Amino acid sequence: MTEKNSNKYSVSGDEKEVLPNKMGLTDLKDIGREEFKGFILAQEHFIDQLEDNTQFNLKYLYDIHKRALGHLYSFAGKLRTVNMSKGGFIFPSALFLPAAMDDFEKEMLPPFSAKYIDEKQFAKDLSAMHAELVYIHPFREGNGRTIRLFTNLIALKHYGVEIDFPWIMENKGEEYIKAVQQATSKEYSLMEGLISRAFRL
Repeated sequence: MTEKNSNKYSVSGDEKEVLPNKMGLTDLKDIGREEFKGFILAQEHFIDQLEDNTQFNLKYLYDIHKRALGHLYSFAGKLRTVNMSKGGFIFPSALFLPAAMDDFEKEMLPPFSAKYIDEKQFAKDLSAMHAELVYIHPFREGNGRTIRLFTNLIALKHYGVEIDFPWIMENKGEEYIKAVQQATSKEYSLMEGLISRAFRL
């Protein structure tokens, strides 16, 4: 589920690989640099703003996406309106995204508003949340980066650490993809194994 410009999503309709953008960029390298810069700035902003009473909800998630990509894409901070697939894996239909995200917020996010006393339970809940959100793939672009940042902000708030996603993607990339696919059955054990291993307390 890495998001390299050489391996774009397949979408419904005839949308081209280069997404329409506010800056009028047509070179994938230029677009990639702007996306990278946006996520670096978003990361700095949200880490600086992180507090004990920070609430992790859909608004917070959408704000991350908008701050990272809002200078580039008009769809930043909004749910995708196209159906997407990648590597033969089909993500949930755009038609059902609003309901899916409402369910996600109600079922997956409430635990992170309270303090954890059990690190293993935290890793379990965080893994389930992460896998489910990657499976839903709510945005047109920038899903993985937004979700990894969201996940790490939760980890930073509760334990002052970050999940070593670069290690996961470099060394356990295939396992990570399988873990996301496993989430289609509401099963998160593979993701829990990956995140627990990278969760350096």
